[in-house]
Amino acid sequence: MANLEMNKIFAAPLVAGVVFMGAGFLGELLVHPNKPHETAIHIQGAAPAGGGAAAPAAPPAEPPIGPLLANANVDNGRTIVTRQCGSCHTFTDGGRNAVGPNLYGIVNRDHAAHEGFSYSTAMRGKAGHPWDYEALNNFLAHPAATIPGTRMAFAGIRNIEQRADVIAYLRSLAANPAPLP
Repeated sequence: MANLEMNKIFAAPLVAGVVFMGAGFLGELLVHPNKPHETAIHIQGAAPAGGGAAAPAAPPAEPPIGPLLANANVDNGRTIVTRQCGSCHTFTDGGRNAVGPNLYGIVNRDHAAHEGFSYSTAMRGKAGHPWDYEALNNFLAHPAATIPGTRMAFAGIRNIEQRADVIAYLRSLAANPAPLP
């Protein structure tokens, strides 16, 4: 009698699985989904639906950020950075790397130069080039277009005044902030 009960206990999940799989198969036979030929929402810099790589678009020419930095609002930059960057980056001296590298002292530091962070091949290709104000401005405006292949999943900051505020805040994150241009 005990063997019969054990058979029922083991058979129940197996029968349920077969019923669910059969229902899924029958559902696919009866309902034909209408799949669109192209994506409904286009994300700049994303790969096309066909699976091919997106053609690297040249980033649009951004106006110089230097004149705006003199009047930039560091507190507004801190707020923007906290909201938009804080989930992936840290900003303290000697802070740990997170999904992205620690950004303390980023202004005028070379690309891909923070110790202990595994940078993308695209970012390592920029090693030796400093994160000056214009490089930060261009990257923050259009990350994927400025450095095609970057792993940073961020669409960018379109408003130049907000970018100036963010760059002014990043400039303040240093023992000796870089001089303004």
